[in-house]
Amino acid sequence: MSQNYLAFDFGASGGRALVGTIDGGRLRLAEVHRFPNGPVFVNGAAYWDAFRLLEEIKQGIRLAVRDYGSDIAGIGIDTWGVDFGLLGPNDLLIEMPRHYRDARTDGLVEEGDKLLPRSEIYAQTGIQFMQINTLYQLFAVARANPWILDSAERLLMMPDLFNFWLTGVKSNEFTIATTSQMYNPLKGGWATDLVEKFGIPGRILGNIVRPGTVLGGLSAGIMDETRAPAIPVIAVASHDTASAVAAVPFTDPDAAYISSGTWSLPGIESAEPIINDRALGFNFTNEGGVGGWRFLTNVMGLWLVQECRRVWSEAGCDFGWGELVERAAASKPFRSLVDPDHESFLKPCDMPAKIREFCRNTGQPIPEDEGAVIRAALDSLALKYRVIIERMESLRGSRINQINVVGGGVQNELLCRLTADVTGRPVIAGPVEATAIGNVLVQAMGLGTIASLEEGREIVRNSFDLVTYEPMPIDGVDEAYERFVALS
Repeated sequence: MSQNYLAFDFGASGGRALVGTIDGGRLRLAEVHRFPNGPVFVNGAAYWDAFRLLEEIKQGIRLAVRDYGSDIAGIGIDTWGVDFGLLGPNDLLIEMPRHYRDARTDGLVEEGDKLLPRSEIYAQTGIQFMQINTLYQLFAVARANPWILDSAERLLMMPDLFNFWLTGVKSNEFTIATTSQMYNPLKGGWATDLVEKFGIPGRILGNIVRPGTVLGGLSAGIMDETRAPAIPVIAVASHDTASAVAAVPFTDPDAAYISSGTWSLPGIESAEPIINDRALGFNFTNEGGVGGWRFLTNVMGLWLVQECRRVWSEAGCDFGWGELVERAAASKPFRSLVDPDHESFLKPCDMPAKIREFCRNTGQPIPEDEGAVIRAALDSLALKYRVIIERMESLRGSRINQINVVGGGVQNELLCRLTADVTGRPVIAGPVEATAIGNVLVQAMGLGTIASLEEGREIVRNSFDLVTYEPMPIDGVDEAYERFVALS
């Protein structure tokens, strides 16, 4: 008997509602709604338009009910990490959620060093240091607008906030909570003493639930607005990367993954968090997963390419993704390299100019045309992956045999090929829709349709075509690697 699950997958530039149908050990996806997302700027500050996004969720429910009637077993929501809403008296949202690229956290990691040494923060949280982390966002609130925290009664990460608006149930899902840099994986709960040293009241941190927890049915108000039955809402692996990793169709226990999209998340699965001085030195992070811990690092992935395309489009040159990749493939490899995580690339900007400026400042040839600019970004990402893979091997003490790439970056064949050739490991590419697939699988686990994560991954292997890129010799790669390491 088939079952249908409605998955909402929010990214930094758009969101979708998809229905996943599990039938006979196979899964198929159908998109029912797609909508844009992005920052809204008010008085120079960047926000998420959370109320509009809620309306898009309602519309997705309406369309799913139109197409599937009452035959929807569950609803799950996943989003990007670190961002949040604060509820005050009567459960009212105090302020529209800020966007993680908002400038309010500039310089706050260094300010936080004056309160606690990084070694102590890392020992308690195991999370890499990034100014976008929830800890530093709340630190910014405590310094500039302490009245907001005085009024706050509950912090809800973005998917938790949407779940609350759908059901009336307030909870903090485990995988998204761990992105905050306020969760202690060794103690299994919020690092309350740590956050209070940053002026953040521990009372706003609530009950943590595991992925697959059934929160409750849609509220009466939502049912009335959408004409939906009391569909259960499940707290899935609500951090989008956690959902994506849940859908990785591993065939080798010694494989790594890369969730490839706006951000690239290269990592491995680990039964226990890996928290030590070397992991801190490499700026690795330990985030919760469905089957253990995701030991990884965040890389500003195809964001560089996306921003270049946006800038060129606004100038009247609306290149398609395929055309840009073709131009990059025709450009000389490894001629110019950048550090993808350089601070100048973090915020929306004239990315082609920033890439050229980086090359100029580091004494490299300046990429003049569009193909050379994109080639510099893609070559640099592949080299960054090699750095990370080799560091993970040194930390865990064994070789990583292959790399599973999932997410939208799977469609960039040049980057997949470069990743195989530069790292010297086979790349298994697919599925593209890993995040939505993982969302559906965890819903099915929560409702008892499938018994385990491995059963879910077997369904993925049976349902989606995967492409293997075997590594091939590539001239100049080791010399380029040495140059890249010197830059980053």
